[in-house]
Amino acid sequence: MKELGLPPEILACLFDLDGVVTKTAAVHAAAWKETFNAFLREREGAGYRPFDPVADYDEYVDGRPRADGVRTFLASRGIELPEGSPDDPPDAPTVNGLGNRKNQLVLKKIRTEGVEAYDGTLRYIEAVRAAGLKTAIVSSSANTLDVLRSIDAEHLFDVRIDGVVARERGLPGKPHPDTFLAAAHDLGVEAKQAAVFEDALAGMDAGRSGHFGYVVGVDRAGQTDALYAHGADVVVKDLAELLTAAPGGAA
Repeated sequence: MKELGLPPEILACLFDLDGVVTKTAAVHAAAWKETFNAFLREREGAGYRPFDPVADYDEYVDGRPRADGVRTFLASRGIELPEGSPDDPPDAPTVNGLGNRKNQLVLKKIRTEGVEAYDGTLRYIEAVRAAGLKTAIVSSSANTLDVLRSIDAEHLFDVRIDGVVARERGLPGKPHPDTFLAAAHDLGVEAKQAAVFEDALAGMDAGRSGHFGYVVGVDRAGQTDALYAHGADVVVKDLAELLTAAPGGAA
């Protein structure tokens, strides 16, 4: 698969959504910032330490299921909330309530600002499929199907493992490899025959711990070194670079 920048044993490609296929990572970061800052302000007053939409986002919430992101970030501040239930209202003082507040903001931003796809990623996926490789979308988002339909890309994926499917199957989210492993299984390939495409550090960790055949880091935020440190075999700025790359680096 030299023309795709992949090792020859790769038979399937597993793509993250936000930040890899669509330009929605910044939307999520903004929604997390607004959600956490409002919560921290209410809890600690005007002197609170704000959520950092770069450092805190990358380290604690990017790529993780919503509830895990809430839990992990709050733990970094020494805060613990009741779990609540998935149908908690957005103003509930619970992990799920805070996650639902963030999701409400994301949906509002997507409705008002729309969703854009990365053209280089779409070209790459089309080349992958033309070469006969199988494809899956693997995302922690419960809104994956709506987002794919909004950019007319649902047909580009043979399998979808998202927040909805993960909840139905009881799959832990990234940095655990379970969602990627489920996608490989549904495609009928072994992990070593699948490549993972991720922009999140948690996704890199999932690719490494799942022992996938190749892990591609997509650097959208100037974190090339961190992506390599978390398990990337190669890091590119845009997946179209791989169309002229040999395994191990861009052309």
